[in-house]
Amino acid sequence: MISLNDIKELSVSNPAKIIFFIMDGLGGLPHPETGKTELETARTPNLDRLAKHGSCGLSTPVSPGITPGSAPSHLGLFGYDPITYSIGRGVLEAVGINFDLKPGDVAARGNFCQVDDRGLIADRRAGRLSTEKNMELTGKMREIKLPGVELFVLPVKEHRFVVVFRGPGLGAEINDTDPQHEGLPPRDPVAVASSSEKTANLAKDFVSQAGRILAPYSPANMVLLRGFSELPHFPSMQDIFKIKPAVVALYPMYKGLAKLIGMTELACKDNIKDEIRAVKDNYSKHDFFFIHFKDTDEAGEDGDFDRKVKKIELADSLIPQILDLKPDVLVVTGDHSTPATYKGHSWHPVPFLLYSSWCRWDNLEKFGERTCLRGSLGIFSSLNAMPEAMAHAGKFARYGA
Repeated sequence: MISLNDIKELSVSNPAKIIFFIMDGLGGLPHPETGKTELETARTPNLDRLAKHGSCGLSTPVSPGITPGSAPSHLGLFGYDPITYSIGRGVLEAVGINFDLKPGDVAARGNFCQVDDRGLIADRRAGRLSTEKNMELTGKMREIKLPGVELFVLPVKEHRFVVVFRGPGLGAEINDTDPQHEGLPPRDPVAVASSSEKTANLAKDFVSQAGRILAPYSPANMVLLRGFSELPHFPSMQDIFKIKPAVVALYPMYKGLAKLIGMTELACKDNIKDEIRAVKDNYSKHDFFFIHFKDTDEAGEDGDFDRKVKKIELADSLIPQILDLKPDVLVVTGDHSTPATYKGHSWHPVPFLLYSSWCRWDNLEKFGERTCLRGSLGIFSSLNAMPEAMAHAGKFARYGA
């Protein structure tokens, strides 16, 4: 695999425009009654036309058989090896809400959750708590005091919040308290390195106090913590790829990830149509755009096959507006698979479509998992997505003599 240093040497600046339209959790599995995935079931005339005149394949996030989180799967699409450039969810959420994270701070992503009278998790997302209720409850948790550190508890969106520990002698090598399944008790935060013992004890104290405060507020009567992390340093996309990248997303985590690798955040309201409008309004200022569409992933995690189909159809209806911008390269894919029948992220390769004046036509009849398997790109590492887009945009010099 070519290194980022080699890519930096090959990259050239030009006016060509690249758009990555990422439908979060796009990949699916067949419905037991129809044998078709959500994408294969959806009516997608616009994507189908692109599949006929574009190059398609299936991308593998991280490595075959490995189920990825959102951060590593997006990093791979942007050309960053997620094994080398590992990052925790806590930092992403904190940066995504513009919290001024300092070196040495430890951030964790929090979920409000519901536990039953036996202390077992009944709902990991507290019924996808409203953001307004989130703000009320994070306000109550700011009453928590921990010895020797500053504590910040900040709302993010719906059931998500961020907790930041600030003080001397902290480490971030701590296991998640979220077991990722209902019917189990929350785990204790346990340090996996001696340098993180202090933080683990503080996190345990925080969870205990939070549980007492939230006890009357079912279904948000407990918290789960994951992605303990410290601020990393990543090389910038601007420096590596010689581009001016921008992100438009509704969820802070994706904004945070994009900003950590040098993308400019574009302001938008609260739906995918406003995201497209933000790209139009800023089209002259940037030459790379990451448009994030979350709804497909949420429907998959909720096990709602029909809703995921409808969200894919909504995304398809916006393709003409993206094409009206006349991008030199349009990539449509997902970061990972979230099959509704599985109700969570999975390891399955993700449908991938690249449309450009310089691509080979695959002449596929539909954009879907099985048709993409016949595409000219085959099954490939997601790390190849960015080099493919750069090449089709004429942003690479020739390698070697």
